[in-house]
Amino acid sequence: MMRHGDVYSVGVRKPDGEIEVKIEDYKSVFGKHKWMKWPLLRGVVSFVDSLVVGTKCLMYSASFFEEEEGEASQKEGKEDAQAQKKKQRTEDLFMYGTVFVSLILSVGLFMVLPYWVAQAVKTFTQSDMAFAVSEAVVRIAIFMAYLVLISQMKDIQRVFMYHGAEHKCINCVENGWELNVENVMKSSRQHKRCGTSFLLFVMVVSVIVHFGVTLLPIEEKWLQVLLRIVLLPLIAGISYEFIRLAGNSDGGFIGLLSKPGLALQKLTTREPEPDMAEVAIRAVEAVFNWRAYLAGEEDTSVPKEGLSGKRAVDGEVSV
Repeated sequence: MMRHGDVYSVGVRKPDGEIEVKIEDYKSVFGKHKWMKWPLLRGVVSFVDSLVVGTKCLMYSASFFEEEEGEASQKEGKEDAQAQKKKQRTEDLFMYGTVFVSLILSVGLFMVLPYWVAQAVKTFTQSDMAFAVSEAVVRIAIFMAYLVLISQMKDIQRVFMYHGAEHKCINCVENGWELNVENVMKSSRQHKRCGTSFLLFVMVVSVIVHFGVTLLPIEEKWLQVLLRIVLLPLIAGISYEFIRLAGNSDGGFIGLLSKPGLALQKLTTREPEPDMAEVAIRAVEAVFNWRAYLAGEEDTSVPKEGLSGKRAVDGEVSV
């Protein structure tokens, strides 16, 4: 899946081996407002929109296998049109419901649970510093354990291989190479603007912010938990600004901030197979004129005719 601004593409290898690429206009769930581009707020918008678009793309790819298994049928006429509208409404409800449940589970697992687990340290000491350190250790441990566990799942490993193919395509173009399978396969599967790096920044920033919350003169535990949840948009906003800086810097202190995220991508990406690289290439070419980019042309838009129907991509990988 590749996106830029108001357009994105998703490429799928169908069960019969054919590659199908779908291009959609990218529409934020928040609509269009000037405040959405403000620092900090744009990070929250980007985070929520990425969840929605990512879920939508996964549902789209899964639909091909439902059809292969006979779970989907092709009908014609008015009744079919009505059925399609009803199906679309159901899918939209399911998609937004999935995003909502995912957010709730993520907040509970990575924000609330560490707080309650760290309460055990108070049986030994009342030190706020000890509690804050314990909460941080538990949060990072849960996050790492989660990534390690899901990376062992066969289906997730294939997702991570396609994730690696996305990164390799972007790195191939940014290295100034022609976008073909051979060049893609020898490119790096790590990228600074990856969502994995963003999540790691969220973990680190949350440790700092929650440490400050721990030092506040608030005795009620429920209020401490509520503050952690309320501050999540701020944490996401700060993390987004960090990853923007890191993505545009190759050295210095900001460059060093990218190193942990790049290392973590060894878990969330896998070396793809050549046919996976081919799918990723098709997704890139659907929205990005890489030949114009390599030639130094300002207009890297894609003609609206044919498969590659919309505009351009600036190299941002959406995960």
